Amino acid sequence: MKKIFLKYSAGIASVILILLSSCNELDLAPTNKFTEANYWTSTEKANMVLNMAYSQMYNANYFFKTEALSDNIFEGRGSSPEKVISSGQADASNLRFQNEWKDCYSGIKTCHTFLENVDRVENMDETLKARMIAEARFIRAYLFFRLTTWYGDVPLFDHDLLLQESKEIARTPQTEVLAFVRGELDAIMDALPTNEEYGDPDLGRITSGAVLAFKARTYLYSNDWENVVSTCEKLINSDQYGSYSLYPSYEEIFLPGNEFNNEVVLDVNYVPSVRTWGEYFDLAPLSVGARVNQMSPTQELVDDYLMMNGRPISDSNSGYNENDPYKNRDPRLSGTVVYHGFPWKLPDGSLQTIYIRPGSAPDESAAVDEYKGQGTNSTSTGYYMRKYYDPTSLVGMASGLNLILIRYADVLLMYAEAKNELGQMNEGIWDMTIKALRERAGFTDTSALAYDSSKNKSELQSIIRQERRVELALEGLRIFDIRRWRTAEVVLNGNPHGAKYGDPSMDNGYIRLDKRSFNSERDYLWAVPQSQKDLNPNLGQNPGY
Repeated sequence: MKKIFLKYSAGIASVILILLSSCNELDLAPTNKFTEANYWTSTEKANMVLNMAYSQMYNANYFFKTEALSDNIFEGRGSSPEKVISSGQADASNLRFQNEWKDCYSGIKTCHTFLENVDRVENMDETLKARMIAEARFIRAYLFFRLTTWYGDVPLFDHDLLLQESKEIARTPQTEVLAFVRGELDAIMDALPTNEEYGDPDLGRITSGAVLAFKARTYLYSNDWENVVSTCEKLINSDQYGSYSLYPSYEEIFLPGNEFNNEVVLDVNYVPSVRTWGEYFDLAPLSVGARVNQMSPTQELVDDYLMMNGRPISDSNSGYNENDPYKNRDPRLSGTVVYHGFPWKLPDGSLQTIYIRPGSAPDESAAVDEYKGQGTNSTSTGYYMRKYYDPTSLVGMASGLNLILIRYADVLLMYAEAKNELGQMNEGIWDMTIKALRERAGFTDTSALAYDSSKNKSELQSIIRQERRVELALEGLRIFDIRRWRTAEVVLNGNPHGAKYGDPSMDNGYIRLDKRSFNSERDYLWAVPQSQKDLNPNLGQNPGY
């Protein structure tokens, strides 16, 4: 059954928005209270506020735009806040810096509004109330984690601030914010059902398994390998917190008919015609109905997909042919990236060949060469995005497809990385993680699947990092990996590239894209928004801004 818990009437939504709105511009410190004395009169009304918090936890715009901050994607059109960040020219007035801060604290306000008022609902089922409180506390913890991941030290508070408090509060050290987040997750664990215990109307709600997986991610981003291992093992080795497994088909994980499958640990819910996202209108090939192309995959991402024999394309024995570059490649490539000659599946089930290389389209009225050069409406890199395209989307590619925030595949990758960093990688760990992912992807060659005990820790680290990149590509996670690995200063400096449709005298013919810049002394943290500093000078600023 399609998710329904996020639905709420326009009238109720308007009331909630009015009551949650702030009387000043300080997004950090929402101060308004509900003014309708009779609002908290039913479980249904309380649930409307909780659902509002769910909708503020994350959204499609951040999901896709965050990927554009990494080396997986190049943004070819305009001068968005993300492109300014990638160019190294962002300052404290950057809109992405401002909006991320504003939206997170707005969601935190909604959580506080719910938590401080839910007890006013009379005759509410106590078990249900405890569960809903746990959901709100999870969302609040998730939002604080978003904030501290981007900004480092951020204001931490567990109640709705008074106006004067909001003008004076200082930032809390990141270590304390992380301790709060993890403490909240521990406190709510037992109040939440597993993924098997929710009925159809509640599919998509936060589960105890989601709490564990998210907690593992908080440790991953801190490179706390022991705690990554111990947390992941509670999901891998036991069904106490739910039952999770790899979905049989990599490509089909991301299709609307397979939502809520056992690989999904946490996702953002959308509902066709009620709550949709339309980013693919500016991401898909123009020849299948897209409007323009805003951003597209880089050659660097494409190059990281192995050959079917498990060898990288740089290996002289891999069989890679630069003139037929997509043959015998990791099948996840075709589930993620549209390349020249790609068989695009149309909504009616038929296939349409995507012609990208200039001069390659046959003499047919419907066939066009997608690549027109940089600065045009088409792809800037010679590639398009494929993952998360919804063949059932509405006009303008408006989609009700859920966007997955944590998959079980990620849990396996976190576990493999942590075990290797601890020097504990072995054949058993490899088989349950990397081998399992590759088998699901479609690899069959023993050389691609077998554990190589001759590899040292550093070599295995490179393999696991590459596996993580291709498995999770275009899911909004890459930027956080290269930040925690401290490789952003390498991969985000210089010119990214596109397919081999460029000037043959430059970069071996691969399209040279606009230069990116990443300052290791500054860019691992974002600036505290200037608009917030103007309201509260006690917030201070991160180095370099």
